[in-house]
Amino acid sequence: SELIKPYLGSRYKLTEVPKSLIFYMSKHSGPVNEIQWCPVREHSHVLLSASMDKTVKVWDAVDTGCCLKTFSCHSCAVRAAQWSSCGRRILSGGFDSTLHLTDVETGKQVFSSKTEFRISALKFHPTESNIFLCGGFSPEVKAWDIRTSKVFRVYKAAVQQTLDILFLPEGREFLTSTDAVSRDSADRTIIAWDFQSAAKISNQIFHERYTCPSLALHPKESMFVSQTNGNYMALFSAQRPYRINKKKRYEGHKVEGFAVSCEFSPDGTLLVTGSSDGKVFFYNYHTSRIVRTLSAHKEACVSAIFHPVLPSLLATCDWAGEIKIWQ
Repeated sequence: SELIKPYLGSRYKLTEVPKSLIFYMSKHSGPVNEIQWCPVREHSHVLLSASMDKTVKVWDAVDTGCCLKTFSCHSCAVRAAQWSSCGRRILSGGFDSTLHLTDVETGKQVFSSKTEFRISALKFHPTESNIFLCGGFSPEVKAWDIRTSKVFRVYKAAVQQTLDILFLPEGREFLTSTDAVSRDSADRTIIAWDFQSAAKISNQIFHERYTCPSLALHPKESMFVSQTNGNYMALFSAQRPYRINKKKRYEGHKVEGFAVSCEFSPDGTLLVTGSSDGKVFFYNYHTSRIVRTLSAHKEACVSAIFHPVLPSLLATCDWAGEIKIWQ
């Protein structure tokens, strides 16, 4: 993309709140569950989207707003999708309990596998590009190796479902947010794991009685946030014992049972989240105050993500199947 080239050599400057709509992309016929910019900076004009309409789409979301490819390898809703670190493949998982790794250029499946549960969360390991974690409607999270097409480690928790997975820096530890079995116990909502040993490091991280549909890591500080069904985001230390910051709560948006994700801006100054009323909320990370709200969608906005290279470019998606690009 010619628009991205001038920014590739320079450091990311300050993020500002986007003001105007650039593209309105509406090729999905069902809710969009996940969007992600391509992690390869030179190809970061490309955006993937996973939808309840059983497809994964790839878009030129910077230059044209056009849909470049549609992948229809799933027979049910696609709940989770991730770019590989090389940007040439897309890993997807859905309610048909299947995993697919698709070559973006050819559309062929590099790897496919059936699991015993409906998949709701996928994450590639941050340093080992052939390894990913898979979770869903099951008490287990599984670590897969693409080279062998096999599960090589299982993480067992007394929960009903894994909602999100977050690797901590270097990938030695990771967090899962879960739908705990007994709602009278507030433990186990966020669990920290040792990646190598599969041992639980802690399940006493979050003590309030809300499930946490989404987790996000701060790009510069050793902190992470958790979206909660209590209509606020909680801030935690990303180092043991993962203490909650009681002074900072990011509240004002609504979750209302939707899997609303949250994300930091690349410079770490803003925290952005969708909202079940269709708005996007921008919070000052340091003060936890709302900087601005954007009336982005008519239906629930489930994701809002800043572009990794272009300052202040934002992608949002909603429950009506729309994707919008703002700047």
